Amino acid sequence: MNDLSDEARPEAQPEDAYEAQRTLIRSVDEALEAGDTVALEELLADVHAADLADLLEKLGPDGREQVVHHLRRRLDPEVLTYLDGAARQAVVKLLPPIELAEAINELDSDDAVDLLEGLDDDDRLQTLRLLNPLVRAAVLEGLSFPEGSAGRLMQKEAFAVPMFWTVGKTLDYLRAAPDENLPEIFYELFVVDAMHKVVGTVPISRAMRSRRSVRIEDICDRDVDLVPATMDQDEVAFLFRRYGLVSAPVVDDNNRLLGAITVDDVVDVIDEAAEEDLFRLSGVGDDEISSSVARTTKVRFTWLGVNLLTAILASAVIGLFEDSIQRVVALAVLAPIVASMGGNAGTQTLTVAVRALATRELSDRNARRFLWKEVAVGLLNGVGFAVITGAVAVLWFHDMTLSWVIGGAMVINLLAAALAGTLIPLGLERIGVDPAVSSSVFLTTVTDCVGFFSFLGFATIFLLH
Repeated sequence: MNDLSDEARPEAQPEDAYEAQRTLIRSVDEALEAGDTVALEELLADVHAADLADLLEKLGPDGREQVVHHLRRRLDPEVLTYLDGAARQAVVKLLPPIELAEAINELDSDDAVDLLEGLDDDDRLQTLRLLNPLVRAAVLEGLSFPEGSAGRLMQKEAFAVPMFWTVGKTLDYLRAAPDENLPEIFYELFVVDAMHKVVGTVPISRAMRSRRSVRIEDICDRDVDLVPATMDQDEVAFLFRRYGLVSAPVVDDNNRLLGAITVDDVVDVIDEAAEEDLFRLSGVGDDEISSSVARTTKVRFTWLGVNLLTAILASAVIGLFEDSIQRVVALAVLAPIVASMGGNAGTQTLTVAVRALATRELSDRNARRFLWKEVAVGLLNGVGFAVITGAVAVLWFHDMTLSWVIGGAMVINLLAAALAGTLIPLGLERIGVDPAVSSSVFLTTVTDCVGFFSFLGFATIFLLH
C-alpha cells in the first residue's frame, strides 16, 4: 500500500515540484559523474520514496546501479512499490536475496505480493525462503489467488472486532496491541461474529465519538460491501468508484474475513487500467519508458505488422480506381483528406466507447441510444466538413462537381466512422475480446476503405462518365 502520510513531503510548492525533481536528477547525474559520494549522500538524504523511485526510473542503467549500491541497506523498501515493472526488475536484480527479503519483510502484505509476483520463479523461491515466516505465509496466501484478483490486491493486515465488544474495550485493545497485529493505516473496523464472518463495519470516526459503554454491534453498518477474494480487480475498482468506498473487507466463500482493500490500492488499479487502455489503443501494449530496446521493438513490431496489412488493403481499394486517378490528378491530392477525417472522427467515437465500456457506463441497455447519438454527431460533422472541403476543392481546382464528390464522400465516411467506432468495441465486448486491444485496427480499415471507395467511386461516376 503506497501511503504518503507517514513521510515528509518535499517542501516545494506543487507548481515547483516538477522542476525540483528535474533539478534533483540533474544534480545526482553530476554527482555520479564526478564520483562525489558526499554530495550524493546529501542529495538523497531526505528524498521521498516516490521521488527516489522516479529518479531511479530516469537514470540510465549505470547511474541506477551506482545509486542502489550506494544506498544498499538504507534503501527505503517503499521505493520498490513505486517503481514501474521494468525499473523494478532492474533494481531487484541489483539487491542480494537477503537484502531483498529484508526489504519485503517491512512492506505491507499486498505490496509484498505485488513485488514477488513480478520475480522469476527461481528468484521468487529463493526470496520466499529468506522471508520472515509470518510474512512468507501471508505472501503465499496472496499468491495462491488468481492474478489480478482481489486476493492479490488485499493486505492481510485488517482489524477485526468481535460484535459483542464495547467501544471502550476496542479502543483499549487498539492502544495496547503490538504494531505487528494491526495494519499501519486503516479507516474502518470490520465487525465479525463468532465464526469470523463479516457482519458490518464501523468507521473509526464513529468509534471515537461513541461512549465507551456502547456495544460495537449497536453502531456498526450492517449494509457492507463484501469483496470475494476471487473477484477481478477491475470489479473491485468499479465497486469503490460507484459507492465511494475508502476500504472494503475481502472474504472467502463463507464470508470469513481474509483481509482488506483500501482506496489507495484501488487508485493504482484505476490508473493502471486507464494506462493499459491508452497503450493498447495506441498499439504499444505494456511498454514502459524504462523498457529495453529489444522489448520495446518486440511489443511494437507485431502491431505495426497488423497495421501494414490494413494499409495494403486500403491501397488495394485505391488500386481499383487507378485509371480514374491517372485521368484526374486532383483525386490523388484530395483522397487522403477523406480517409484522414474519417479515421480521426472514428477514433474520437472509439475512445469514448472503449472508456465507457471499461467504466460500465455503456451496456446493452443504453447502447442503441449511444449509437444514434454518435450517428447524429457523425452526420452533422459530415455535413459541416463537406461544406468546408467542398469549398476548398472549388477554390483549389475550380471544379464544382469535384466539390460535390468530396462532400458526399465526407458525409458517408464520417457516418461510417461513427458506426464503426461504436459497433466495433461493442461487438468485441460481446464476444469476450478486450475492445482496447484491436478496435483501432478494425476502425482504421473501415474508415480508410470506405473513405477511398466512396470518394473515388463517386469521382468515377460523376467526373468520368
